[in-house]
Amino acid sequence: QVQLVESGGGLVQPGGSLTLSCAASGFFFSSYAVRWYRQAPGKERELVATITTTGSITDYADSVKGRFTCFRDNAKNTVYLRVDSLKPEDTAVYYCHVRLSLGYDYWGQGTQVTVSS
Repeated sequence: QVQLVESGGGLVQPGGSLTLSCAASGFFFSSYAVRWYRQAPGKERELVATITTTGSITDYADSVKGRFTCFRDNAKNTVYLRVDSLKPEDTAVYYCHVRLSLGYDYWGQGTQVTVSS
């Protein structure tokens, strides 16, 4: 079955960096775009990054542009989100998402990122 497993979150000081990973299985990974979302307490889930099938095109929310970098390794069925210059407002659970077709959306369990001094 389709599985997405995020990892790499943690507690980091403002200005710090992390690399989040999303390992995929159960589908032909290289044929699908992948998205990263985040959800902070009391807020709606927010799209932060999109990467196309080959990784040649990425798109970012304005709030993270220039600080977050999304890339993928199709040989490892993994997509990454490098998060730099972290701010307290980046604190959230980060999820990866894939849509295989209309109505077939899959999410990972999420990884917590906490930015605090």
